[in-house]
Amino acid sequence: MPVEFLSDGEAAAYGRFSGAPSQAELERFFYLDDADRALIAERRGTHARLGFALQLTTARYVGRFLTDPLDVPDEVLVYLGEQLGIEDVSQIGQYTERRSTPFEHQDAIRKAYALKEFSQAEADFIAWASARAWNTGDGKKTIFYDGVTWLRTNKVLLPGVTTLARLVARVRDEATDRLYDTLREVLSPRQRVILEMLLEVPEGRRSSDLERWRKGPAAPSGRNLEKALELAAEILGVGLGAMPLPPEVPHRRMVDLARYGMQATATALRRHGPSRQLATLLATVIYLEGKAVDDCLEMLDLLVTTELVGKAETATDKERVRQHPKLAKHSATLAAAVETLLEVTEYGEELRLDQMWEAIDAIVPRRELREAVAAVTEMVPPPDVDADGEMRALLASRIATVSGFLKTLTTVIEFGANAEGARGDEAVAPAAGRP
Repeated sequence: MPVEFLSDGEAAAYGRFSGAPSQAELERFFYLDDADRALIAERRGTHARLGFALQLTTARYVGRFLTDPLDVPDEVLVYLGEQLGIEDVSQIGQYTERRSTPFEHQDAIRKAYALKEFSQAEADFIAWASARAWNTGDGKKTIFYDGVTWLRTNKVLLPGVTTLARLVARVRDEATDRLYDTLREVLSPRQRVILEMLLEVPEGRRSSDLERWRKGPAAPSGRNLEKALELAAEILGVGLGAMPLPPEVPHRRMVDLARYGMQATATALRRHGPSRQLATLLATVIYLEGKAVDDCLEMLDLLVTTELVGKAETATDKERVRQHPKLAKHSATLAAAVETLLEVTEYGEELRLDQMWEAIDAIVPRRELREAVAAVTEMVPPPDVDADGEMRALLASRIATVSGFLKTLTTVIEFGANAEGARGDEAVAPAAGRP
């Protein structure tokens, strides 16, 4: 019988052979060890031993006993027959002539291998499936197939496909509804109204506030930073980010709800029931609070980089390029004078000062030398002066580009410190006279 989240093919393949096992599967699931052989040897008759081995390995491979124990690929019969020394595996047809024999063998296999019926483990399975659905939010099909693995790992024989599928669907829906109700209960009546209004389209606008909040800022500019700060103040004003959430709600579920809320249309969200709608909006707005703050800081960083630092560096570089020919000319003059000085002092004989000046004046007139020294001194800072001082001076002259936003930024965004920073702040507070 088809079920809601399994296709007809998937439901038909559940708990049965879907083609011949591979060689690796034959060796893993259908190999008979000493314990298997000892149990099989207790059966009388070739067909009984082969049938017992067939039911034992079938349960091991598909996780359950088949309604028709002979509904298996020929490759399985041949592989088991080779291990048991049975050449004519067609004798297996006699196995079901006595109707009670397959059921008696199933009971023996259950006892020998401690296999449990699903009814014995149903409560434990429900607890596992509920915790899985609550913590991960995985879909029904994923939980179904992982549930099959859980049952087989715990030596539980698989129930019918409809039984298991319907149970998984019910448990998963209950866990999801419980999540929605839990998140809805943390909201005050005022917050519920605010969130519901996010889906409405205000008069004179084309989109809802939620869609406007999700859109975020445009290209970085002073005006857009101002708009981003206004938007952040509007979102933060709802006060959801500072609200403590139930500790039992997994962070992953909040992330999944926010991801859906960022993509779903307002129309789609309005179609959901009250609990799911509010839970989704709660997670989405909490995410948007962080995104709005990040957008503001990122835009401020871009403005500082491009409008303040970038333009100051550009202006400094342009000035250096403009002065380069003049600097090169005067540097060449000074270099010629120093080169002459070095040459006349290399003869090894002592020269008077007036003789050295005479040699230099012959190459570079003293008036030009004074002009070169004055020009280079003006254009090149002394060695002990900060090389970036010029750029910093330009930064100071352009600080008004972003300073107007800083007061608004600190008003809208509450800045803090991480654990290490907080400890450092506590250590310096008394010295700084802070409480």
